[in-house]
Amino acid sequence: MKATLLLVLISALALNAQVSPATTESATVGGKTISIKYGAPSVRGRQIFGDGGKLSTDPTYPAWRAGADPATSFHTDADLMIGALSVPKGDYTLYVWVKDPSAWELIVNKQTGQWGTVYDASKDLGRVKMNMSVPPAPIERLKYTFSGLGTGAGKLEIAWEKHVASVPVIVKK
Repeated sequence: MKATLLLVLISALALNAQVSPATTESATVGGKTISIKYGAPSVRGRQIFGDGGKLSTDPTYPAWRAGADPATSFHTDADLMIGALSVPKGDYTLYVWVKDPSAWELIVNKQTGQWGTVYDASKDLGRVKMNMSVPPAPIERLKYTFSGLGTGAGKLEIAWEKHVASVPVIVKK
């Protein structure tokens, strides 16, 4: 009986891990690390954004945890400019304001360690508008990407479903 229960629990955990696997995107610039840890959900045939979309059922909507499961964590060893927002080195949580699916705002929040459906706007460091585009084909699994940061200036991109959002990132010297 105990072995059967253990097998069921292990199977459930493995299935959950496959649905939204824990993923990390990181970059190193001048010996300083910038990283994002997030759960990477898949579309799986669902409507994600907009009225009636999957995200509209979250209690924090239209602030989205920018991933699945625990809130998306952001760490930087360097002081940054993300768009027009000055972000001191440290630990943060990322959310995305998705009220208008074609005009996202990245939210950098000072609260850390919370579950993804816990959002306290009073802890926002700030928000920055993101540049939006449409991918050539739908993107099944959520993906964060840093690009061009080797020179100290590049961008952060978030791609999922029929949306690609990006924001410039500059490492302060």
